[in-house]
Amino acid sequence: MVLEKSLPMTAGDSECSYANNSILQRTVIVKAKPVLEDTVKSMFKNGDFPKCFTMADLGCSSGPNTLLSISNVIDMVHNLCKEKNKYDEPPDFQVYLNDLPDNDFNSVFKSIPSFLENLKKEKGDKFGNNCYIAGVPGSFYERLFPSNSLNFVHSSYSLHWLSQVPKGLEINKGSIFISKSSPPQVLEAYFKQFEKDFSSFLHFRSQELISGGHMVLVCVGRSSPDPKSYDSCCLMDLLTKSLLHLAAEGKIKEDEIDSFNMPSYTPYEEEIKKIIQKEGSFTLERLEAFGSDMAAIENPNGKHFEDSAKLAVKTIRAVTEVMLASHFGTSIIDNLFEIYIKYVTEYLSMGSTIKFFNISLCLQKN
Repeated sequence: MVLEKSLPMTAGDSECSYANNSILQRTVIVKAKPVLEDTVKSMFKNGDFPKCFTMADLGCSSGPNTLLSISNVIDMVHNLCKEKNKYDEPPDFQVYLNDLPDNDFNSVFKSIPSFLENLKKEKGDKFGNNCYIAGVPGSFYERLFPSNSLNFVHSSYSLHWLSQVPKGLEINKGSIFISKSSPPQVLEAYFKQFEKDFSSFLHFRSQELISGGHMVLVCVGRSSPDPKSYDSCCLMDLLTKSLLHLAAEGKIKEDEIDSFNMPSYTPYEEEIKKIIQKEGSFTLERLEAFGSDMAAIENPNGKHFEDSAKLAVKTIRAVTEVMLASHFGTSIIDNLFEIYIKYVTEYLSMGSTIKFFNISLCLQKN
């Protein structure tokens, strides 16, 4: 599987697109905002602003969330400039939006003029005219920027995606991810791939950030040391069940399911800490964990199980459809997700929940 071709989120603005089904990701960005704000304040606590503040958002995707974190950072710097009596001499902002080459950059670029116009209206010409935004296609597990060129790096809900499907998963029969039935070798293969990828991410960012530069990273994680825990496997188990349903109907073959595995890993916070320490380029200044409940996002009272199921399934479809279609073919996709909704609805009606465990990090380059 060539991941750069099969990992992009569902593009466009259709009912099933990522742009219309990324409320979970937006909720996480909002919940992680205090860590971002404290980091930005820490960077400028002495009131020394660079002439040009250069930042990169890695795994930007497309849709309404793409410029949200960047907008938050500019808001924070704007407020700090007023607080420190430097409102008339704000820094320039050089913003880099990164994702894989097949990301829907056309939609991203079309949204930039209105973003800059709103910036001028809200904060004045000195902010709106001094913000420069560029797209940078490529994998963040490789080098993306010149040495010592970035002040700040942000990434949200991207680092759980691996650079490739781990090797040695042929024994993961009847599963498309880590599951209760996965043998220990599968768990080890997933962790080793995450360790390799996250170490590469840290290594390359350390080359690109200036001395003392900061990163704020938010990723999907898990609350238990056990990779087979509920918050790691729940939705993927139900998606596997939906695929097996299609296999039982003769619409796909079971060996097609056996040969498909998600290139994703949800780390435990201690795993993250150990990798950061071992790689050695950054100091972990802060780590916070928090949950997000899919059912509560759509239905605060948790009574309408099918509505919550549809929200959860649309969210998963927006980030997996391209990958699934490239392996199983496009003809089964609608049917697959109809079955998936039924299984998720049944799961919620039994009193279960769909919760995501999130980890927010602030790191400073050594």
